This record gives sequence, C-alpha cells and structure tokens, in this order.
Amino acid sequence: MANVISDETIEYVGILAKLELSDEDKENAKKDMASMLDYIDKLGELDTTGVEPMSHIFPVSNVMREDEITNGDGSEATLRNAPERNDDAFIVPKTVE
Repeated sequence: MANVISDETIEYVGILAKLELSDEDKENAKKDMASMLDYIDKLGELDTTGVEPMSHIFPVSNVMREDEITNGDGSEATLRNAPERNDDAFIVPKTVE
C-alpha cells in the first residue's frame, strides 16, 4: 500500500517545523514520509496476539535511596574568610533604608 503525501501536507509540516524547504527538499520529504508511513503500515500487519504492550525495551524501575548529605554544606569553609560574621551568616553593610 503506497501512501501518497500531498504538497499541502508537506507545506503544513514545514510551517509547524518552521522550515523553509526548497522544491527539491519538499519532494525528498514527501518520499521519506511516504516511506515511513508504508513501514508503519507494514508493522500493522504483524500478528501481535499475546504480546504484552510495553513502553520501554528494557525494564524500567525507580531506584530510590535515602537523601543523605555526603559532602556537607561548606558553610564553614565559605565563612572562614568573611571580614565579619554572625554565627552562620555574613555581616554586610546595610543597602536599603
């Protein structure tokens, strides 16, 4: 079954993809799209009885772990060179009245 792609379809796809296609590019795109649709039609002929649908070709599962701090927050190293500090904060000049 040969799928035929119209010029209007190629124009519309070009607009959606924000592509400026030359006439030669449009013809090539029509052939490529028709080829893809033919392949999809061919896949539709396969007998998939008893085949369970899947979303990935590999098993997918969430691997959860505890959220543990391994490197600390670095606040002491950051504040070590502060000209003035108040506990765990920098003391800076007031900028807003």
